[in-house]
Amino acid sequence: MKTDKKSLVTLESDILVAGGGVSGVMAALAAARNGAKVILCQDRPVLGGNASSEIRMHIVGAANSKRGKELETEAREGGILEEILLENAVRNPQRSASMFDLILYEKCRAEPNLTLLLNTAVIEAETENGHIVSVLAVRESTEHRFRIMAQVYMDCTGDGRLGKEAGALYKSGREAAGEYGETLANEHADPYRQGSSLLFTTRDMGRPMSFTPPSWARKFTEEDLKFRSHSTWEYGYWWVEFGGMLDTIADNEEIRDELLGIMLGVWDHIKNSGHHPESENWALDWFGFVPGKRESRRFIGKYLLTQRDLEQATHFEDVIAYGGWPMDTHPPQGIDATELNPAHQPFSRYVYGIPLRALVSVNVDNLIFAGRNISATHIAFSSTRVMGTCAAMGQGAGTAAALAVQAGLKLEDALQDKEFIRQVQHQLLKQDAYLPGIIPAKDNLALRAIVSASSEQPEGPAVDVTDGHTRSMYGAGGARPELTIPGTHRWMSQPGDPAPWIELEWTTPVPIGDITLVFDTGMHRRLTLTHSNEVLRMMEWGPQPETVKDFTVTAYFRDPEEAPPRQILSIRDNYQRQIACRVKLEHVVKLRVDIEATNGLDHARIFEIRCYE
Repeated sequence: MKTDKKSLVTLESDILVAGGGVSGVMAALAAARNGAKVILCQDRPVLGGNASSEIRMHIVGAANSKRGKELETEAREGGILEEILLENAVRNPQRSASMFDLILYEKCRAEPNLTLLLNTAVIEAETENGHIVSVLAVRESTEHRFRIMAQVYMDCTGDGRLGKEAGALYKSGREAAGEYGETLANEHADPYRQGSSLLFTTRDMGRPMSFTPPSWARKFTEEDLKFRSHSTWEYGYWWVEFGGMLDTIADNEEIRDELLGIMLGVWDHIKNSGHHPESENWALDWFGFVPGKRESRRFIGKYLLTQRDLEQATHFEDVIAYGGWPMDTHPPQGIDATELNPAHQPFSRYVYGIPLRALVSVNVDNLIFAGRNISATHIAFSSTRVMGTCAAMGQGAGTAAALAVQAGLKLEDALQDKEFIRQVQHQLLKQDAYLPGIIPAKDNLALRAIVSASSEQPEGPAVDVTDGHTRSMYGAGGARPELTIPGTHRWMSQPGDPAPWIELEWTTPVPIGDITLVFDTGMHRRLTLTHSNEVLRMMEWGPQPETVKDFTVTAYFRDPEEAPPRQILSIRDNYQRQIACRVKLEHVVKLRVDIEATNGLDHARIFEIRCYE
């Protein structure tokens, strides 16, 4: 008889990211793109977590329905998430959940610095004196075990499995109102959490479709669902929620079983109660078996976010991300709280910053976390937990971790180094993140140039392409007034300009090594993969009409006879917000961008032109 031991593979990297949900993918991509060697372990066969085809929740964030006025409040997160969502809107016109899985997979596979381990769960951590030495990950599908050693470990698992195994301090449940002075908290603390959900999708089959529920499906009446709108049903309901009174980790299987009974019971009510005869031709098309989890562990970091920080939009010197979703608390009883609204969502006046300190463990010196497990009270968490905000945190944390590794800094030293924090923030701004109150570095050669254009609108002068801002956030629901500057912060040509162009001209020739163009992608609107017709109507699905589609960039040199003008970039069918080009140019005296077409708007828009040596 032959017996095989599971293969043990030793791997080394600069950074290990545990968890391949939205925050983990953004963290891994950010770290890899900023020069770090990264291993990303995801315990599922697909990436995306709650946004994946296994669960199918919306990616939401600051750009909710109350934050979104064109040219004034452009609150969509930007950065790597924006890149992915724009690509998904173009490549996925059919709005397939599996196509979104593929785009995330392709993004990770395309990074040479990133090693992706799917179906691989981190299950143990070896520590010495509050320092992670290595972790053990298991991939049962191939019978492999991985001993992974890194300089920085990032817990983006949601449940906090890596941090828990490493002995990181954490909390769970709901704090009492008096503990942190939170008026939205209950009078007394308790162990309860927000519950989990199962979604479904349906199709109109064009003919009557019957539904026979299993014997164990729950029964619901219109009275039971009076606070839970169910007038449309093509894309399930987030309020099919259960498990907040249980342990959302240890009791996950029980919660899943009960959620299946609840979800099928809700559909039984729609199909068979007689209250919704218009559902006659509709049938279930898909439903989940993996609960979409909202809340479990929250780690204790160097800083704890509270209700006050979100309401007052506290300005942090080490801000590396931002949020703006309401403080969205749910009754822990979920759907069984029939006499309560399924959510309480007070709207905060401004978007708020998230400091790096809230993402660094207080007692494990090389552990960072990003996602719904960050250092926050239950009330603050109720806003920071949504995936758009988690994505922004992931990019911020991944960038900080990569730059710390390159600088040879321990996390504690990095947090104390103001110059390092500025470097991280400036790098994030260059890579299209938004940080309230943080202005970009002055190394943009375009700041020395004279700007002119074929035409301009009064609210969109050409000179705005060098003002350092890549969005408007001064309007209602935007940033605190002292943390932003009014204006559209973009060049807008006149409608009817037959051949719009914009130029940067230098009186003294400059060397250029990198050029970045930032376009308008309608960031006042929501943009997320959706199976809901109602949500789809809030969006432009496909290329965003404001975005420049076809353009060229031409460089002019000091001596036109020796170095005639050179077209260095010609792009067709662009739909992305930020286009970066690495070049090697000497003695440049002028840079010209010619706009040939947009994706629908009647004039050209450019937020920023940046040039670096």
